[in-house]
Amino acid sequence: MMQSQGFEVSAVAIKTPFCDFDCGRGCGFEIRERADTLGVNLKTVYLGDEYIEMLKNPKHGFGSGMNPCIDCRSMMFKAAKKHMDEIGADFIISGEVLGQRPMSQHGPALKTIEKESELEGYIVRPLSGALLPKTIPEENGLIKRENLGMVRGRTRRMQLQMAQEYGIENPPNAGGGCLLTDPAFAIRAKDLFAHIDNPTTNDIDLLKIGRHFRLDKTTKLIVGRNQDENNMIKALALPNDIVFYAKDHVGPNALLRGDNVENHKQISAAITLRYSDAPKETSGTVIAEKANDKSDISVIRAEESEYLQYRV
Repeated sequence: MMQSQGFEVSAVAIKTPFCDFDCGRGCGFEIRERADTLGVNLKTVYLGDEYIEMLKNPKHGFGSGMNPCIDCRSMMFKAAKKHMDEIGADFIISGEVLGQRPMSQHGPALKTIEKESELEGYIVRPLSGALLPKTIPEENGLIKRENLGMVRGRTRRMQLQMAQEYGIENPPNAGGGCLLTDPAFAIRAKDLFAHIDNPTTNDIDLLKIGRHFRLDKTTKLIVGRNQDENNMIKALALPNDIVFYAKDHVGPNALLRGDNVENHKQISAAITLRYSDAPKETSGTVIAEKANDKSDISVIRAEESEYLQYRV
């Protein structure tokens, strides 16, 4: 829309520990290819530790899961403002639609986000601009109100029609792909932040895979569900973690992390054997590997009554 009005556009793509460009067909779908097709420069910004710190106590609270949408959007626009200042751009544009997202895209929330990001009057939302207060670029005559859209609400009919008119094939899904809005993931994230004062990106990456068991306040077991997750567990293991796997049966890798790993080796090995192809009510050997030091643990395959109480 803005290119058709003669504006030169530069794109800023935001990645966080909870939403990257590999989230299926969400907001990051083929983002680099889209930028090339549109002929725009693409800058990628990663919000890592500062995003995790914000998540501990977001100023504007959470949505239905553990999604701090207003604080999240404010951080994104701050990153965009920095890029705007660096390249000398006149204003920022966003594809937000009035009323599309219940937490962050109603009128008061849009104003709050502008204020928090120190961009009051400088965020243009072309899809809904004719329904929103005038921005500074509009007041200065850079933008004409008749060239702004009047899209409102959660239906995507108008956007899909516009995509067709602009020749945009295979548009992405409506869902953004943020893991914090997923109910099951939100439970894991809440558990992590309730027990760890300063979670790391490594901790967050572990949340995305496996079955999780909270063995005590500081100690946790993650059991892989397939070969990809088994590989991820090995890649994410830190020197003080213990990685378990069955010696004589096909099965998962499991990672034990926390302050009391030595106290939980036996139950962790039994759970690991449970998720292998070892027959019920049998014993077996599980390898416990820590910083290249291996030991054998003989255990009986765990029963559900022994471990379901720990499941996150």
